[in-house]
Amino acid sequence: MTSRRLRGRAIAAIAATLALTLGAVACSSDNSSGGTGENALAGSDQASLDKYTTDDVTPLDQIDTANLGLIEPGKLYVGTLSDAPPNIFIDAAGNFTGFDNELLKAVAAKLNLTVEFSATEFSALLAAVNNKVYDAGSSSISTTDARRQTVGFTNGYDFGEMALVAKNDYAIKKIAELDDQQRIGVVQGTVQDDYVTNTLGIEPVRFPDYNTAYANVKSGQIDAWVAPSQQASGQVKAEDGVAILEKTINTTNFTAFAVAKDNQPLIDALNSGLDAVVADGTWATLEKQWYPDREVPSDWKPGSKASTPPAN
Repeated sequence: MTSRRLRGRAIAAIAATLALTLGAVACSSDNSSGGTGENALAGSDQASLDKYTTDDVTPLDQIDTANLGLIEPGKLYVGTLSDAPPNIFIDAAGNFTGFDNELLKAVAAKLNLTVEFSATEFSALLAAVNNKVYDAGSSSISTTDARRQTVGFTNGYDFGEMALVAKNDYAIKKIAELDDQQRIGVVQGTVQDDYVTNTLGIEPVRFPDYNTAYANVKSGQIDAWVAPSQQASGQVKAEDGVAILEKTINTTNFTAFAVAKDNQPLIDALNSGLDAVVADGTWATLEKQWYPDREVPSDWKPGSKASTPPAN
């Protein structure tokens, strides 16, 4: 057996242990979202987002790629999900792909790093990154203040949207109108879990992954699923009698790659690579490839404050 396969199995075992541990802790209390009640749909302007966005980045030719604190020099080990198209998933050929993962591969290429992905559950991902089971996490991660207590984040590479997914004839059409008379599903540990639990005051049904959440909407085991819009778009099929009833832009916390809090050199390097793929048009190309019908908010851009997307 190759060392790569051994490492892959070791990573999977550690991540699974973390997932089970976190799951046991979560199920031990009524309020198990792991969040702090930040209203994920409160909205914000670019100025408030910029309290975390860096003014600029280190030029690529000044990045010391031998000093990035990587598990293995020259290789970026990444924890991700396998079931959340169009962002993060495994395709029919068995390859990790999606907008987030293809973008991260492009960023890593700017740093002359190869990328190796490993699938885990979202509830275990951030702890695994901070414990350096992975060098980075790629999972459309909203950068809430609460999560910043666990991990560090790069600059933002995407904004968020939240969706209400239910059967076509579901009477409620807006997330804000949900109440505790319905069985509402979320994926454990997500911003949606925090929002439903702490902002709406509803104890949701928590699932370990997006496939399971959607399957329970289809079967009628839950009334609705509050989901990230991108993942909802990747799951919902008209023939299932299920629809996205509402989409709400969530710009309160941008989406970023997670890195261990004490690994500032890697955060800085990924920020430099991100600005580079914004500047050369790669970000825009991938965005249109994976979200052909999506509009980017006019007051938002990926990367640092100094990033320069190419002219249209």
